[in-house]
Amino acid sequence: SEPAKMSKAETIKVAFRLRPLNSTEKHAGRKVCCVALEDEGVIEMQYGDSCKRFTFDAVFSDSSSQRRIYDVCAAPVVQSVLEGFNGTVFAYGQTGAGKTHTMEGSIIPNTFEHIFDHIALNSANDRYLVHASFFEIYNEEIRDLLAAGKSQQNSLELRESTDTGVYVQGLTSTVVKSASEIDNVLQNGKKNRSVGSTLMNSQSSRSHSIFSIVVECCSTDEHNNEHITVGKLNLVDLAGSERQSKTGATGERLKEATKINLSLSALGNVISALVDGKAHHIPYRDSKLTRILQDSLGGNTKTVMLANAGPADCNADESLSTLRYANRAKNIKNKPVINEDPKDALLRGYQEEITRLKERLAQMSSPEAEQASPTPTDVENSAAGEFLPKIKEDQQTDSSARNDERALLQKKLEEEQKARMDTERERRELQQHLLEMEAKLIVGGDIASNATKQEAALRKANQELIAKRESELLLTRRMNEQEEERLDLETRYKDVAEEVAAKTNKLK
Repeated sequence: SEPAKMSKAETIKVAFRLRPLNSTEKHAGRKVCCVALEDEGVIEMQYGDSCKRFTFDAVFSDSSSQRRIYDVCAAPVVQSVLEGFNGTVFAYGQTGAGKTHTMEGSIIPNTFEHIFDHIALNSANDRYLVHASFFEIYNEEIRDLLAAGKSQQNSLELRESTDTGVYVQGLTSTVVKSASEIDNVLQNGKKNRSVGSTLMNSQSSRSHSIFSIVVECCSTDEHNNEHITVGKLNLVDLAGSERQSKTGATGERLKEATKINLSLSALGNVISALVDGKAHHIPYRDSKLTRILQDSLGGNTKTVMLANAGPADCNADESLSTLRYANRAKNIKNKPVINEDPKDALLRGYQEEITRLKERLAQMSSPEAEQASPTPTDVENSAAGEFLPKIKEDQQTDSSARNDERALLQKKLEEEQKARMDTERERRELQQHLLEMEAKLIVGGDIASNATKQEAALRKANQELIAKRESELLLTRRMNEQEEERLDLETRYKDVAEEVAAKTNKLK
């Protein structure tokens, strides 16, 4: 295969979403301590007597629509996956902060539509194979959420290869051909997901879940050469960090919370090590979560972290922790690569099998094959031509000889007829297998409708506007930073202690 095309190093994209006050917080008369300044990309937090500001690639208030969040955060990653990159979108935050609402209400359904709209509008020379898997990490055990029985779900193992990186061995993978089919896969898996009630969330996720989509594309150029790209998208809904004093967790819930917090702590350690230029070791192996996210954090993947928090003053400590966590992640650098002509592409195996089946069927339908496999009528005529003169000649002989001749004729007829029936059965089986294999592939441009075309055009226009907006925001930030540096140089301090105190206060 050709060498992978590598893009330049890029920092992971970090966005922050604030949910509205919930009914419990409103009833208790809680005040808002965090606000999202969307035009500035800033979360402003009143913490005690100080006002803290955190800058992100994008921020969303409680008035932001689910579609806008998708367009800004996930759409560029999904588009990259369709071009052959690996991508990850993961939601992080305190329990009850709105992570699952963001993933299942915004990111996941729009991702499904985006993928199949793209396929519908692509060239008819392109063939696609899309397959999905769904698993969770519960109490540091990997469970297949699409496996048929409970015994099949538990304790899958992680493996690593030079070609595919870290993967889950024995994980169920389901081929899908439409947004509705892949949504059915998601809904079936959700029935097996581990959830439980705590004081902070009646439907609290008790596990980290990862929904993976692999999009394989085989395109044919003007010289009839085939090129395969494989993009993999991980949609990660992390379990929320918890304080036992607030969740009231006991027994099994407390054990779950302990495992959740340990894995999130390991994730934090990985993030800290990655942004610390002096770190010689990145502790990916400290948890299964960090091993699975290894390529997403400091690896070859386009990654978006979508942090979630509540605005109420009673959650100020947890919200500040989430803000600092997300702020560190902004400095992680990845080097995404396009996966071109990989050896393990399922699509390649499917196409080779389809070609083999077609060749075999063509052989069976050739004149030589037809001649080698005569019809029962041909067999009967042939046999009659061979044996009839001999039978007439021996009509005057004894009856036992005639019976032997007739038995021989009957046996040959039965053998030839059986061979013909076996050939027909094999032909039907091959044709059925070929139909099943071809049915799994999607042909580009097959199902494009006017609505699909309009949706794709709108998505493209939105992406251009978002990219322009992000460039303007970045330019404004750089100008502000330069102005702050100039003012800092002009500021005069009485002594070194005053200068240290002033600059330390800025960092808080």
